Amino acid sequence: MNVQYKELNKKEKIFRLKEIGRSFLKLGFLAFGGPAAHIAMMEDEYVAKRKWLSQEELVDLMSITHLIPGPNSTELALFIGLKHGGYLGLLLAGLAFILPAMAITILLAYIYVRYGSLPELKGIMLGIKPAVIVIILSALFRMSKLIVTNKEKIILAILIGIVYFLGISEFMLLLSSGIIFSLYLKRKDLPNKPLVIEPVSLSLIFYIFFKIGAILYGSGYVLLAFLERELVFKRNLLTMSQLIDSIAIGEFTPGPVLTTSSFIGYIMHGVFGSIVATFGIFLPSFLVVLVINKFVGKLRKSEIVAGFLDGVNVASIVLMAFVTVKLGINSLVSPTTIIIFIIVFILKNKYKLNSGFLVITSGAVGYVLSLL
Repeated sequence: MNVQYKELNKKEKIFRLKEIGRSFLKLGFLAFGGPAAHIAMMEDEYVAKRKWLSQEELVDLMSITHLIPGPNSTELALFIGLKHGGYLGLLLAGLAFILPAMAITILLAYIYVRYGSLPELKGIMLGIKPAVIVIILSALFRMSKLIVTNKEKIILAILIGIVYFLGISEFMLLLSSGIIFSLYLKRKDLPNKPLVIEPVSLSLIFYIFFKIGAILYGSGYVLLAFLERELVFKRNLLTMSQLIDSIAIGEFTPGPVLTTSSFIGYIMHGVFGSIVATFGIFLPSFLVVLVINKFVGKLRKSEIVAGFLDGVNVASIVLMAFVTVKLGINSLVSPTTIIIFIIVFILKNKYKLNSGFLVITSGAVGYVLSLL
């Protein structure tokens, strides 16, 4: 177990903060593929490689982030930063993870507003997506060995998979799985024209995105529904075409998909609008993690709560598996992507190559192949 941050001397604290800043900045530039991929990369970096926390600690934190509003992978980054570097670690982890995507998004938003279109990005994503699926599968395999450890959990995982097809929401699946396992199962182990911008007040931008960040559960598709209601239909601040372009940018850029807010904020009020929108949508996550963290260490001490977490953990793994399958169906659509997937799978699992290196190399290969 790691020594508590508060017990370290000043020099050791500074070293830890530098570690947090560097590692999460790297993730911020390389974490393509959405929350499942982000979580997989964090598992690879902070459990398998750096050993800042155990598999059980990671999956417990992952389960908690699924039950609170806000972006799951960003909140997991905040929890890891807080655990390893105290309050400054939380702040550093969050900023380092968010800012790279925000900077890239602002650049793309400038191009979009200036020229009315976006650069061709499909070639890069052609190579990146197969690599991301491999990274998720590797983490999924490691975590499932820890979580799905007996026949009761296997049965629960199968039931969750069946119910998921009936259209039950992710949140309800997670919550009900935790309740079932804690109550009924005995715990046995723990266009080409420039766009014309009509500026919107910064206070309104902050209010809209803070509200969304405070109540948002689920994936980027849920974010799309919130943004559509608030910005397109209710306030008429954005066109549907602009919203779809914004979501596409959020999906393309590394880091949290909620940096879609950076793009929309730029359209509404330039650079300052981008900063305010990003700050607004992520601020609730920082506040929630600070509050929830006070109780995290005590959760496993309660048999009922520990059972609840075990149930949620099983549900989280099943949902992560379904996301991976969906990514595979949508991404492995040609002989080229399948070949890239197989090569990256071998390099990752046999030769243990770094995830970041695989993402960059695969993106470059995809881009070159798209030019042929």
